[in-house]
Amino acid sequence: MISLFISAFVTLFVVIDPPGCVPIFSSLTAGTTARHRRDMAIKSSLIAGAVLVAFALGGEAFLSALGITLPAFKIAGGIMVFVIAIDMVFEKRTQRRETRAEGVKSAAAAADKPLEEEDISVFPMAIPMLAGPGSIAAVMLLSARTDTLAEEGVVLGALAAVLLLTLLCLMAAGPLMKVMGAKFEGALTRLLGVVLAALAAQFVIDGIKQSFNL
Repeated sequence: MISLFISAFVTLFVVIDPPGCVPIFSSLTAGTTARHRRDMAIKSSLIAGAVLVAFALGGEAFLSALGITLPAFKIAGGIMVFVIAIDMVFEKRTQRRETRAEGVKSAAAAADKPLEEEDISVFPMAIPMLAGPGSIAAVMLLSARTDTLAEEGVVLGALAAVLLLTLLCLMAAGPLMKVMGAKFEGALTRLLGVVLAALAAQFVIDGIKQSFNL
């Protein structure tokens, strides 16, 4: 159980990337009130959690309805997570997030609306920055590896822990930006990308083994 929790926690932490979301959230909420930033952090985490839990619990039934086997999904999901890892190593993922954040800010400016009136909790924070294709695939893959309700609960517990940590990071975005700095954030992102690549490779290996009964 402990090994499952650690594996699930590390996978979800790397994919959701709470430290990487801090500068984006800080940029989107720059100039707003402390209450607005707190509300956006809480709503983003709760909405992302609801989406990910829904896919964790109902993902297998959804795949069955489409005629997709779990081994096939493990291989496809592992490849997709591996692509995300490559982007993290070369910092392409961070650049895309920043571009998306700038787009939201530009849209607010074009509409001549104060930024504090913009609800960024659903888009882009909850979806797709927290509950994006990578995290959805990861939580479904982790759920597919469980055999009992207890193991499913461990995975959901790891998800809750990562989302709680994400919430704390978002609420402390201002001080964290001063402590981390751009260089530390870049180094951490690259390191986590390497770890995620290894985990993605393991997903693919597991899927191939189950497909060919190895």
